[in-house]
Amino acid sequence: MPVGPIIKWDVRFTSPKADKRRRNWIVQAVDEYIRTASKKSGEFMFTACRDQKHRMTTRQYARLLSEWIASIGLDPHLFGTHSLRRTKATLIYRRTGNLRAVQLLLSHTKIESTVRYLGIEVDDALSIAEQVDL
Repeated sequence: MPVGPIIKWDVRFTSPKADKRRRNWIVQAVDEYIRTASKKSGEFMFTACRDQKHRMTTRQYARLLSEWIASIGLDPHLFGTHSLRRTKATLIYRRTGNLRAVQLLLSHTKIESTVRYLGIEVDDALSIAEQVDL
């Protein structure tokens, strides 16, 4: 049962790659955030640090991420928003060897794109894929 007023919002996907499951997950996550953050209609979801009436900029987000990374003892110069996405995909691939799963998670339409993204050799990827029984 929803808590507080229902807020209408719309997510615009700039990429046709975002499939229905991913969209549903995003909608659920955003709904949960709106509820727990007590956001009201017309407010920015992620506000600027100093002025709650303005949105958080890309630079502010990058700076915040850098602080989080430094707080856990890692070098913030080695990690950014995109490198974290790539790191997660690489870890999933290394642990499972499931290139198709990584392809789906990254919303790549071609397996070759995933292979290039992960920086692995096509022959290595194919040999690992052949070892996985479906």
